[in-house]
Amino acid sequence: MARESGPDFIEALARGLDVLRSFPAGQPVRTLSDLAGATGLARPTVRRILLTLEELGYVRAADRGYALTPRVLELGMAYVNSLSMWDVARPHMERLVAQTNESSSMAQLDGTDIVYVARVAVPKIVTLAVSIGTRFPAPPTSMGKVLLAALPPDALTSVLAEPSRSGITPRWQPSRDELDKSLREVRAKGWALADQDLAPGIRSVATSVRDGDGKVVAAINVTVHAAETTVERLTEEHLPRLLRCAADISHDWALLGAVPMVVTAP
Repeated sequence: MARESGPDFIEALARGLDVLRSFPAGQPVRTLSDLAGATGLARPTVRRILLTLEELGYVRAADRGYALTPRVLELGMAYVNSLSMWDVARPHMERLVAQTNESSSMAQLDGTDIVYVARVAVPKIVTLAVSIGTRFPAPPTSMGKVLLAALPPDALTSVLAEPSRSGITPRWQPSRDELDKSLREVRAKGWALADQDLAPGIRSVATSVRDGDGKVVAAINVTVHAAETTVERLTEEHLPRLLRCAADISHDWALLGAVPMVVTAP
């Protein structure tokens, strides 16, 4: 099989991977001839590769041929297990930012504050600088409202009893009744709006991101400058894209959480 390769290319390794990739779905057992035909390699070469893979535990001899073993899963798990939730989310957030030309962030709840855990930004001047680890009071932020709305009543009361550690004095400091009314609206709609509640000029919309069990584990937003983007445009144009992005991230996080951890005995 002809390939374009550099001086450091290891042909033997490439051939071994070719053989592993030549076990299609629905055909668990492949003969030596099958694999030689699929890879374009000589039968003696395929035989040596199979014997090596068998010794390493990646294939086993089967009825008139060879079959893959569960150890092959380790090759995929090395990639899957190296990913964090935020690595999975980032491509979706980048796509959202490309569609809206506005910044997008993700946050989690820490006491009565939100803490930014992921962000894809566009170069725009805003009132407050934001980076990974930035902390804001939850109630006046769209992501904070989403995260607070997901809490059961007892947990919400406990969280709100904690003082903010953000050092920020927000414009909107609601009473408990005002906040409860706002959170009821968030639960009913599935998203939250913050219209300059945190600071002048900052307008955002947010929704939840869930794990495979349906639990809210983070919130994601689109943030705009109030002088540039109206509430109508934010909710009518950007919100549908945000909801789709959050659903895609939740879907991928569910898949990531469903992948079994492979532990190989020594």
